[in-house]
Amino acid sequence: MRLGLRSAMRFVQFQVKSDLSLASASRLGVQLQGTDDVIDLSSMDTSLPSTLVGLLRQDADALNTVKSVLDRSSCTPHTHPLSELILRPPVTHCDKVIAAGMNYKDHCKEQNLTEPKYPIFTSKFTSAITGPDDNIIYPDVTKELDWEVELAVVIGRTAKNVPENRALEHVFGYTVANDVSARDWQMKYNGRQWVIGKSMDTFCPIGPAVVTTDDIPDALSLGLRSRVNGELMQNSNTEQMIFSPAYLIAFISRMITLLPGDLLLTGTPGGVGVFREPPVFLQRGDVVECEIDMIGTLHNPVI
Repeated sequence: MRLGLRSAMRFVQFQVKSDLSLASASRLGVQLQGTDDVIDLSSMDTSLPSTLVGLLRQDADALNTVKSVLDRSSCTPHTHPLSELILRPPVTHCDKVIAAGMNYKDHCKEQNLTEPKYPIFTSKFTSAITGPDDNIIYPDVTKELDWEVELAVVIGRTAKNVPENRALEHVFGYTVANDVSARDWQMKYNGRQWVIGKSMDTFCPIGPAVVTTDDIPDALSLGLRSRVNGELMQNSNTEQMIFSPAYLIAFISRMITLLPGDLLLTGTPGGVGVFREPPVFLQRGDVVECEIDMIGTLHNPVI
């Protein structure tokens, strides 16, 4: 089987269920759109890095490099059914995770706040990143654990002082993120600085794949939603964003250099737990699902 260059691709990192030894590292793969088959790029071409971040750092034209590998070689011996794999976070060991706050009109409305005139940013430690089906660990230090479905931008090329009309040239693709938040640590403790409340271990589930900009040319028309134990909590659209991904990249790159593989979380819509009447918070045993059209769904139990 050889693939034409027009085949839509979803980048994943995975382990094979039959080989989960400590020596078995995550591998880089491509899931073909509309199929349950994953092509193991790490075995198909051993010169390719085994992580997406490694690929993006090594090759400014990473997507075409992968397309060329897929097109010139037979994929059949390197293909796994998705059912035989465990999906890991599609982005690991990135330099930073930047998160935009108050960036959805309906999220501002549910707080009775005016829309900000300029973007608001915080960050999450990269150690908070976890996979699309991994557990969210409920820390003993909080009693107010909350969910936030977000579109995450994956930077593909270094961005510094980028004009808004060129910003998307620096984007490799998009994935789903859950900006898990300990609201008491965000809003009451630690001087109301947000970072600790958003950076505890497992507070950044992402995945299940990174879908390239080739396949999502317009990130401002995607439905996104979250569910807790099957109950719909958030149901909105990225058209509700106040500042577009391009504007966010242009704004933050004036101050901070964005590197290949960096994640930019673009904010959450209305429907989070803390602003409900009465507030609703996650409990151990809950299951949180975060879903974005054309990308996929996170499915994370809380333990």
